[in-house]
Amino acid sequence: MQHPSGGSPRAWRTASLVATAAAMLALTTACGQEKGDQSPNGQNVGNQAPAKDDGYGAGSDGYGADTGAAKEGAGKAKAAGQLAVWDSKKLGKVVTDSEGHTLYRFDKDTAEPPKSNCDGACATTWPVASSEGAAAAPGVDKSLLGEVTRSDGSKQLTIDGWPMYRYAKDTKAGDAKGQGVGGTWYAAAPDGKKAAPAAEADPPAETAPVDPAGLSTRKDPKLGEIVVDKNGMTVYRFTKDSAWPIKSNCVGACAQKWPAVAPVDKGDTQGIQKKGFMTYNRPDGGKQQTIDCWPMYTFSGDRKPGDTNGQGVGGTWYAAGPNGKPVGAPK
Repeated sequence: MQHPSGGSPRAWRTASLVATAAAMLALTTACGQEKGDQSPNGQNVGNQAPAKDDGYGAGSDGYGADTGAAKEGAGKAKAAGQLAVWDSKKLGKVVTDSEGHTLYRFDKDTAEPPKSNCDGACATTWPVASSEGAAAAPGVDKSLLGEVTRSDGSKQLTIDGWPMYRYAKDTKAGDAKGQGVGGTWYAAAPDGKKAAPAAEADPPAETAPVDPAGLSTRKDPKLGEIVVDKNGMTVYRFTKDSAWPIKSNCVGACAQKWPAVAPVDKGDTQGIQKKGFMTYNRPDGGKQQTIDCWPMYTFSGDRKPGDTNGQGVGGTWYAAGPNGKPVGAPK
């Protein structure tokens, strides 16, 4: 028996199956084109969620510079040479290299012991300041200068233990475009600390906003080792507070005279006890840093770094030690 088209039944069935398979293949291909290429996790290639900032600096590459923005030569270590200091109205005293380029420090590095945590793409955006030929700026203690050996064996300049860098987007002397990038990069002061305006240029302490700065310690000639904020201002404890449970009894007018220390990241501290290092929700709605669960304060009567005018006030206020205990308080 022949098919109406003239072919045999078997040939007709074979041709029909081939046509059907071709139609299914075309349909499948069209669906694939509509869906687009798929990554292993099922997300469309080219439509991934933007990468989160990894702390090395905001920017499309995660290090503070747009991809491809770094010019030729960026990322190469260059000798720091004769250091200098320029006085910025916005930043305070800033240390520069021999070419006048701002030097920066990285919060994720450490100074004790000195260690750089900026390698690879990070070091392309933040070129290393080599210790070669480095000389202290006039009037600055040369003993603060040092060097650290990087993972590749090269030597990097340190100031008071902090590794120094430049920023690829700073194209001329006086630029400070890296200031605050990623909340981890800051222009360096001549003593290795974060550059900050002079205390007398700040608004009165009674009305100044509480700065969520880092905490460290300093050796006071009379009190010994005490806690200070990033501006070098003495940090205090109030003996009428409690730690278990955490409670501040300094509110209202008291809080104006004794501003609460704002929350500080554990990684932004030096020499501070981490036990009980937590944030306290104050009764006035603000947030306050604690050490060993004791609320911490500064004093409006301290006008410059190193002042300890709040020590012993009312027999209840004392400078805080690195373990949160009140230094010099009666036992």
